[in-house]
Amino acid sequence: MPTEDELFSAVDALLEEVAQDDLPSPEERKRLREAAGISQEQIAKALKSRRETVGNWESGVTEPRPPKRAAYARLLEGLAQRFPAQGDNTPAAVGASADPAPVVPEAFTDPGAGPEPTPPALPATPPARPAPSRSAKPATASSRRPGAQSAVAKKTTTAAPADPRFENGPLAVIDCEEGQVSAYCVGGLVLDVPAKSLPALVDWTLAEARLGQARLHRNGRDADPILVLTASALERYGLPADLSEQERRHGRLADSHKVVKQIARAGLQLTQRGLGPWARVFREPEGSQRRCVQLCVLPWNALDTREWGRRDDPRLLLTMHPADLARYLGLYAARVMTPRGSTATTGLELMVALRPPTRAEKDPATGEFKRAFNDDALTARYDVVECEVPDEHPVLRGRFARHHLRTPAEMLMEEPYDWCRPLTDEECANQFLVAIDINMSFAAAANGLTVGLDGPTHLKDNPAFDASLPGSWLVDLSHVDLSRVPVNGRTVDGDRLPSPFTPKGDRPEGPAWYATPSVAYAVELGYEVAPIEAYVRTRTGRYLDAWYKRLRDAYIETMADMGVTGGLGGEEFLAAMARRKQVDPTMALLETAIKATAKGGIGKLRQRSRGQVPYYEEYPALKRETWRPDIRAAVLANQRVGLHRKLMKTAAAADLYPVAIGTDAIVYPSPGPTPLDILPLTPEGKPAPGTFRLGVSPGMVKHQGTQTVLWAEQQYEEHGGVFNIANLVKTDQSAGEGE
Repeated sequence: MPTEDELFSAVDALLEEVAQDDLPSPEERKRLREAAGISQEQIAKALKSRRETVGNWESGVTEPRPPKRAAYARLLEGLAQRFPAQGDNTPAAVGASADPAPVVPEAFTDPGAGPEPTPPALPATPPARPAPSRSAKPATASSRRPGAQSAVAKKTTTAAPADPRFENGPLAVIDCEEGQVSAYCVGGLVLDVPAKSLPALVDWTLAEARLGQARLHRNGRDADPILVLTASALERYGLPADLSEQERRHGRLADSHKVVKQIARAGLQLTQRGLGPWARVFREPEGSQRRCVQLCVLPWNALDTREWGRRDDPRLLLTMHPADLARYLGLYAARVMTPRGSTATTGLELMVALRPPTRAEKDPATGEFKRAFNDDALTARYDVVECEVPDEHPVLRGRFARHHLRTPAEMLMEEPYDWCRPLTDEECANQFLVAIDINMSFAAAANGLTVGLDGPTHLKDNPAFDASLPGSWLVDLSHVDLSRVPVNGRTVDGDRLPSPFTPKGDRPEGPAWYATPSVAYAVELGYEVAPIEAYVRTRTGRYLDAWYKRLRDAYIETMADMGVTGGLGGEEFLAAMARRKQVDPTMALLETAIKATAKGGIGKLRQRSRGQVPYYEEYPALKRETWRPDIRAAVLANQRVGLHRKLMKTAAAADLYPVAIGTDAIVYPSPGPTPLDILPLTPEGKPAPGTFRLGVSPGMVKHQGTQTVLWAEQQYEEHGGVFNIANLVKTDQSAGEGE
């Protein structure tokens, strides 16, 4: 005969089974609790759960599971008897919602593919089901780490995703506390994670988490969900707190590690990069749909402090509360895109996401869809040009001696300014040196720039220059004399300005390779040019326009969140810029990441070997269609000549000349400590046309810092002559060089 305890256990199990379908609606659960004056913390304590879990039950994001479900149902039933719904005193009324849940298309999984992207899938019409409502983490939530701030207590500008497949946002920060694994999503949402192993975590993400981001272009593909693993999550899932020296050198966990073997046994796969700081774990695609999850391992330096954090606080990202980190990365994903690695990698991926190389095209004969190439994108690898590639490129094997330094006639040297000159006696009479900095100068230079989209065409035998053809031109510009140049009716002393044709500001000495914008500027200044030969691209387009606009909007929106807007006057703008990082520290991090994305994305177009292979051997970046050093050179040339135009206009308007330029920072001698003391204005009080203007938009300038002339003279004496002080004149010493 069964004992009484066994019978009671069987009855309890039956009650739990019955309780699966008799819970009140999420709205009614919240109403009953508030009517009784009970807090979520009290319920969580009684049920041995967490307050965030109770909040998710009340919002419908998650449902309680046995054995807590039966106890929760019993509590709600008792509350319903004491606090019946208005207009109905029967307990049965508690079981139904006053308004039916809206019916929306069911979220269908966007599964992961292998290491290489697959063509975008055609949208299907999925079955319908009610969409669970979102949960906002209550503003009363307390941080679980000392000094952390609650993410939901701040203004969140990210709009909720419209795509029901990704209703929980693009990413989640996985953290473990007191044995409970939680996924912190955007908007303060916290999900309970039942997975007990890393493969189970990946499968849970693909099946239940509803994470990801919709494509940025109709011909692109949706972004894979990202899981950011904290130190506690690594411990929970059996991963080491840090990589060994050998593993760091290889950038991945050893294949013999038990977690890597777990992944293989579960039928999951890793890309060739393995399980490193940024790893992709995937199952075989279902048709053309991806089933892939990207892991961002925070303690393994996945988020480089120089790009994502603060230089003066390298442990900031490791100590941020998971909710704050989810807010930060979620905002970046919403305004730029879901991170794909470093900011430079993400910047390059953003170009591809906004200008996808392929599209689905219907074959009129068969009615089937096939892959077609887009005319406005980079769609293939082409032959490289010797003068455009860096020194270690395989095409240069046997061409020069091992330590030969190529000359401007052998190499395209389009780089930003690195120039400085001594102060004149008249300039030394000023008390200050004021540095101004161009906002997102490389992104601004990319805007409206025509670049080549196909392979090079070699023009021989002294071709005529054509400014409409992007490429590289071998031409002698040593005859361009800018010592006395008329600008707006005034003569500018060009000897106090750098040459626009060399990064060091020296006058060219003979034939050299230049990108099209540099040669076009010589023509604009009124000089004849006679190219010797050229490599040009005949299929052209403004490939970077959409990329620039996306980053511009992200930057302006982020600055507005810190109180820096476009309508501010000079004094107001300077004051707002000075206090912006204290207004919202998370937005300050976002500003840094956006600027690093713009700069790094351009640099990735000519990514160099990282030393993992010998000289003159293929390295992975060379296999990309987006490895285009000619496009990078065009952007940098356009940035430098655009800066020179403003230097000329400023000199003509105010007889004002720089003493140093570092990338996009310009140093002027000044009688006062702010840019307002030097930037020229019209009689009406507006910025002089064509000169530098204070403002928040890309291409406008801000105050980088101020030093004294005496300080500059001391620097010159200490370093034994003239050196570039541009990047030392800054208010925020933790800021990086340029942008």
